[in-house]
Amino acid sequence: MLIPKILTTLKNYNKKLFLNDFIAGSIVVIVAIPLSIAFAIASGVSPDKGLFTAVVAGFLVSVLGGSRVQIGGPSGSFVIIVYSIIQQYGMDGLVITTVLAGIILVVMGLAKLGSWIKFIPYPLVIGFTSGIAIVIFSTQIKDFFGLPIDKIPVDFIAKWSVYISNMNKINIYTTGVAMGALLLIVIWNRFFKKIPGSLIALIAGTVVVQLFDFPVATIGSIYGDIPSSIPMPVFPNVSFELIKNLISPAFVIALLVAIESLLTAVVADGMIGGKHRSNMELIAQGAANIFSPLFGGIPAAGALARTATNIKNGAKTPIAGLTYSFMVLLVMLFFGKWATLIPFPVLAAVLTVVSYHMCEWRTFVSLLKNPKSDVAILFISFFLTVFVDLATAIEIGMILSAFLFMRRMAAVSNVEILNKISTEEEEQDDPLSIAKRKIPESVDIFEINGPFFFGAAHKFKEAIAQIQKKPKIRIIRMRFVPAVDSTGIQNLREVFLDCRKNNILFIISGINPQPLDAFRKSGFAKEIGEENICLDIDQALARANEIINNKKYIW
Repeated sequence: MLIPKILTTLKNYNKKLFLNDFIAGSIVVIVAIPLSIAFAIASGVSPDKGLFTAVVAGFLVSVLGGSRVQIGGPSGSFVIIVYSIIQQYGMDGLVITTVLAGIILVVMGLAKLGSWIKFIPYPLVIGFTSGIAIVIFSTQIKDFFGLPIDKIPVDFIAKWSVYISNMNKINIYTTGVAMGALLLIVIWNRFFKKIPGSLIALIAGTVVVQLFDFPVATIGSIYGDIPSSIPMPVFPNVSFELIKNLISPAFVIALLVAIESLLTAVVADGMIGGKHRSNMELIAQGAANIFSPLFGGIPAAGALARTATNIKNGAKTPIAGLTYSFMVLLVMLFFGKWATLIPFPVLAAVLTVVSYHMCEWRTFVSLLKNPKSDVAILFISFFLTVFVDLATAIEIGMILSAFLFMRRMAAVSNVEILNKISTEEEEQDDPLSIAKRKIPESVDIFEINGPFFFGAAHKFKEAIAQIQKKPKIRIIRMRFVPAVDSTGIQNLREVFLDCRKNNILFIISGINPQPLDAFRKSGFAKEIGEENICLDIDQALARANEIINNKKYIW
């Protein structure tokens, strides 16, 4: 249903609900502002762009979204890909990529692909998420220790090589502030839940640095003043060549937005006992990513930490998200100048904590006990994310996952030759057992079990080849075939044509709805003859006996 949640939740809206939403949205700001600034800087852009994203994306996700309590904004998932795009194509490239990603998301929503996200393998998601966390952490080493490095390499190994060669130049003031902020966040979050430790660390770190005049880098010293208003929309210079180069990262951003936003919406459903509209959520996220970069923002998605904070503080409707967006704008208007005093080592400490929680190392370790194929996907996506890039990790991870899935499906599919020897091994409690029926000498029966698709179709031909003596009638039982694809149909057609050439009657027995529909649409049912597609084995045997007794079957 492509109807924004805000339209249905406001039908019985009242003053009490508004108060709950207003309080929740106002508290979310406390969590959102430090993270928005930190994610923007880690992505290689100025801190104000993180705030612009929180305002624009937060507003659109709440107005158009399919979740009652989803909070949109910048996310750590995009840090490495945004940084890479800016390094190669500049801000114009980032704007084009993000807009393309937004368009892709809108198309996905209109095509009702929201439920498809659940088919992405869990080990793949954990692999690249953990890899992103490691990469984010590695980008904070310079600011955490105050290393005098002008340009940090993008490559992971080269980056750490530069860090190690400069470790003798650690700034003790910067390191002290970062360590103090990190310790404060950890301790505060352990004993106090209402106000996040990241905000306390930002305030305390800023006060200490200003009070004692420590020689550490601040937002103001690097980026200057933070604008006190949302800029007018700016449209980048677009070329076909640039779009062609940016399509791949755009798809990666769209996939990341879809995964993160819909997973967050599912978690939110569990917390509030609701049900989100996945396709509408994709459209909302698409709109957010189309307009956010035009107003100076970066890619955005539904954020779990901010959404969970929203719920825990009593949010009931999307009005809480609108409040959050409005409050961030007010902070920019009236308190933006104070944000310039925030020390970089404190932001590095905040992102170090974010990286730790994002890596989900406990889940990573638990997945090592899973089947080897899942472990392979986990490690491949993890190492490709860290040592190559996120786009490659997702592309190769998805391809390998698809191949492994096909391999598993092929493994569970099999073809049995139900002759006089094998019938004795059938389950005696099966009412359709061949062992309970009289099979004419001139009849062969084959049973296909499992999905009959291109990964398993070859097994049927191999089973047919084992029969030396040609029968008069060949019955193919398909009662345990839930689905068939074009390769499966073609495989059956080749066997059917061989039967026709050798004057063997070809009968299908016990076919399920999907294969029958596929047979009819492909024209294969007409080739076989509808009279030779039987409801069950009894009808198939009756058809066989009719042909044998009347001796009338000739192609």
